[in-house]
Amino acid sequence: MRVTLTEFLSLDGVVQGPGAPDEDTSGGFRHGGWSFPYADEDFGRLVSGWFGEADAFLLGRRTYDIFAAYWPRVTDPADPVASRLNGLPKYVVTSTPVTAGWEGTTALTGDLATEIRELRARPGRELQIHGSATLGRSLLDLGLVDELRLLIHPVVLGEGRRLFPEGTTTPTALTLTGTATTGSGIVLHTYEPLGEPQYGAFPEPD
Repeated sequence: MRVTLTEFLSLDGVVQGPGAPDEDTSGGFRHGGWSFPYADEDFGRLVSGWFGEADAFLLGRRTYDIFAAYWPRVTDPADPVASRLNGLPKYVVTSTPVTAGWEGTTALTGDLATEIRELRARPGRELQIHGSATLGRSLLDLGLVDELRLLIHPVVLGEGRRLFPEGTTTPTALTLTGTATTGSGIVLHTYEPLGEPQYGAFPEPD
């Protein structure tokens, strides 16, 4: 399976609490729900299309707890997101017991690289990561992310956890594989990692 990482970002790189005011208030975050005003039909088509490609999900513990508190209560079988999240295998990277009881959940408690390489080697289409920024950065550092999907929203928040805080990520080059823009102003960039960045210098003037 290909490992894909999907993140909702503000223009200044914040990934915390996009879905609801009380989704994640850790650190005194006051801007939860910032992505909601931009969730138009174009956005829905993009997200629904991606979920249709999933054969399993991989989540960090914080995101898993947020999802497990919400999505099992969405029981409409026609819902393109809930039907996939509730019906497909879910793997959560955690160091503490999982008590939410979300059907289809497996806790991953061993060596991260070994666990994900084993999942990645299984047959299937996509092993999807949604949110879970800390996990996503770790897997990017390990070379275990095949595609990044960054949905950049036209809003600046000024505070909150960011996808790439300074000093937390190994320098990595990427190739842009696709772009799209929604009517509400979300800009989607899809990337594939290339490895180490290349460096150079512009010529000195004569």
